[in-house]
Amino acid sequence: MFTGIVTAIGRVTAVEDRTDQRRLTIACDYDPATIAIGASIACGGPCLTVVETGGVAGDMWFRVDVAAETLARTTVGAWGEGTRVNLERSLKIGDELGGHIVTGHVDGLAEIVSRSAVTAEESGWGATARFDLRLPAALSRFVAEKGSVALDGCSLTVNAVEGDVFSVLLIPHTLEITTFGERRAGDRVNVEIDLMARYAARLMERR
Repeated sequence: MFTGIVTAIGRVTAVEDRTDQRRLTIACDYDPATIAIGASIACGGPCLTVVETGGVAGDMWFRVDVAAETLARTTVGAWGEGTRVNLERSLKIGDELGGHIVTGHVDGLAEIVSRSAVTAEESGWGATARFDLRLPAALSRFVAEKGSVALDGCSLTVNAVEGDVFSVLLIPHTLEITTFGERRAGDRVNVEIDLMARYAARLMERR
């Protein structure tokens, strides 16, 4: 389990294709002494299992194996050497729950329709950036205004919804410490819908 609060940005340094999976090496500033083999790390949204680590604190690397299903359904299949990804280590009992409950199970992809600057006067609470994103029809019904959504592993609040398009507002701090600072119109991002929305919709269907 995760919270959607990004704690580091990793960089893919090696990609090794295997028969039915792909092995990625990701460099970051975590301490390898605190990451056990088998640990779960959310990498750009998907929860991946650490199979090997190395390096030193502040300059380490870890390796993960990515199954064919994940490669086909997420943006991971397009990652190459140099790709930057949002990272979050799994939640521990007693940790601060600063975002919302995130599982690391990606539901699909959203396309960024537009990115625009929003002034402090327009937003009412500080200059920021607005992203409009389009979801597949099967997922759009799970997204509600002022609800939560995880995009590329980031816990974000939905600002507005219109049909299959929704918007989020990102403050400068979020743009700086996540990969959203480099996102542009046309980019695709991993989406995990809110866990409560998913089960609420399922209960309504059964009724």
